[in-house]
Amino acid sequence: MRTSVIGYPRVGALRELKFAVEKYHKKELTKEELQATASKLREEHWKVQKNNGIDFITSNDFSFYDNLLDTAVLLNIVPNQYRQLKLDALDEYFAMARGYQGDKGDVKALPMKKWFNTNYHYIVPEIDDDTEILLVGTKPFDEYVEARNCGIETKSAFIGAFTFLKLVKFTGIRTIDDSIADIARAYSDILNKFSILGAGWVQFDEPALVMDLSEEDIVLFSKIYERILSEKNNTKVLLQTYFGDIRDCYNKVITMPFDGIGLDFVEGEKTLELVRSFGFPEDKTLFAGVVNGKNIWRNNYSNTVNLIRELGEYCKDIVLSTSCSLLHVPYTLKNESSLSQEYKKHLAFAEEKLAELSELKRILLCSDPTSTVEYVENQKLFNLSRNCENTAVQVAVSGLSKDDFIRHPNSEEREKIQKAVFNLPLLPTTTIGSLPQTAEVKENRSNYKKGKITFEQYVTFNKEKIAEWIALQEKIGLDVLVHGEFERNDMVEYFGENLDGFLITEKGWVQSYGTRCVKPPIIWGDISRSKQITVDYSVYAQSLTSRCVKGMLTGPVTILNWSFPREDISLKDCAFQIALAIRDEVLELEANGIKIIQIDEAALREKLPQRKSDWHSEYLDWAIPAFRLVHSGVKP
Repeated sequence: MRTSVIGYPRVGALRELKFAVEKYHKKELTKEELQATASKLREEHWKVQKNNGIDFITSNDFSFYDNLLDTAVLLNIVPNQYRQLKLDALDEYFAMARGYQGDKGDVKALPMKKWFNTNYHYIVPEIDDDTEILLVGTKPFDEYVEARNCGIETKSAFIGAFTFLKLVKFTGIRTIDDSIADIARAYSDILNKFSILGAGWVQFDEPALVMDLSEEDIVLFSKIYERILSEKNNTKVLLQTYFGDIRDCYNKVITMPFDGIGLDFVEGEKTLELVRSFGFPEDKTLFAGVVNGKNIWRNNYSNTVNLIRELGEYCKDIVLSTSCSLLHVPYTLKNESSLSQEYKKHLAFAEEKLAELSELKRILLCSDPTSTVEYVENQKLFNLSRNCENTAVQVAVSGLSKDDFIRHPNSEEREKIQKAVFNLPLLPTTTIGSLPQTAEVKENRSNYKKGKITFEQYVTFNKEKIAEWIALQEKIGLDVLVHGEFERNDMVEYFGENLDGFLITEKGWVQSYGTRCVKPPIIWGDISRSKQITVDYSVYAQSLTSRCVKGMLTGPVTILNWSFPREDISLKDCAFQIALAIRDEVLELEANGIKIIQIDEAALREKLPQRKSDWHSEYLDWAIPAFRLVHSGVKP
């Protein structure tokens, strides 16, 4: 029994990489100093995995910005507008990621998209008709040697060729089919290079395999890897999948000459069923994704032990793995000084998940796993009550009727009433909501949290900013105004701080893209609203003008999707709990004279299942009603 980690957070326990990169862009840090910070972080991350007994430690999961962009640069996929700047390699890379405006030229950044069903964003590489795809970079080989020099053998991880071609943008007439030979040759060269270096394993990440696949997609995947795997020499190849199951291609994948196959048993709804129905080849290693890489709750060892025992009936060689990269969870609980141990003992961030893998390995190597100290202590934990229930909330959710999700009267009648009341022009003007979070605004919030100013001073500053921006909006002639949200640090974290049932961490940062990190709240228990959240500031803003000021709220689905959810109740029930809490805020805003209320659902698409056939039954059938529940009780 061995253990593996698909990828590890790269920003550092205290966001050291974020601050170093930002200083570099401000010219406060040299390239050499930036590279030194990066090297130090990589070594720390490898060593913490080694110290926790991880057998398959990953290299090349580090990135200054994004791994898909790293892959593009490695393969010479750099659009001409960036080459023409004549920058050095690092600055050309950052120009693609962030854009560049300087004495060498003016270019926009490449576009970003959400990475499957996560809140991480990847850079979309662009392949022009004249792009020559070939291996030109050395980053993965350099980092593999760097780890070896630290006394650590790693498996180097790459975005797989199939997923890469599915995510890039072809800007001309060139197609994926036109690129098969070139991409396969480049990946074969990667394997040849690692074979020369004496690497034991290389990991190709293929999350696109969990999507709906057509016969043409499966043929494309087969064509690419038949060419790549024909030249793998002595280096073993791990096909790593995550974010779901590979039901459309499982039978094909298990017949191909991969040495290891990584399957997701956390989000993969049919993964176990596939293994039961079709078996698993004796000559391959199963990397079983059993420790959740996207949520922060402790692993239930009983469930995992039972799963691995069953898999042992089909698989000769099993490696315990994370379900996906740990990039999607915070770094460690060690820095959470304000969280009580009563909370922390139920949680596992990235470093704690390493310990879980190590403990599970020891448990499963024992002839009687259920007798081990680690197993017994884990079951004691799961038998404890977390004291997170609110009976009134549960009764309210269970008592919801069909009519609670319907707003009356119908939209046509409401439109007539609203037009008569608001008398807005044909094309009314407004802004989306939040106004610039300047350094001054951030400093005011920081000073209050650190106790440097009183609550009254904090509020006074915010109201001064509100008055300033209400006046500006009136001056430029906007029809519907906003108060600016100067009191809010984040559109989700702010509501998490003000609703009952959430935990807020100190250092629970997760990379969203580049140097942008977010601190998702943890949904600890039943959600309720015991105090007003936005009413005072909204009412104050409205008192300054005769024009309508919008109430600004984050919707329940976005709050849920940008938080770490509970695993002991359904997402549907959790969404309805949040919806009822936000509904209370909506009704109080209405009662205090706020006539227009905006409910933001920026993350509605975020948790759409990977397969379109599951969109409604597994998500939209409760997500849309949750949104409707928030506003169904207001007047026309």
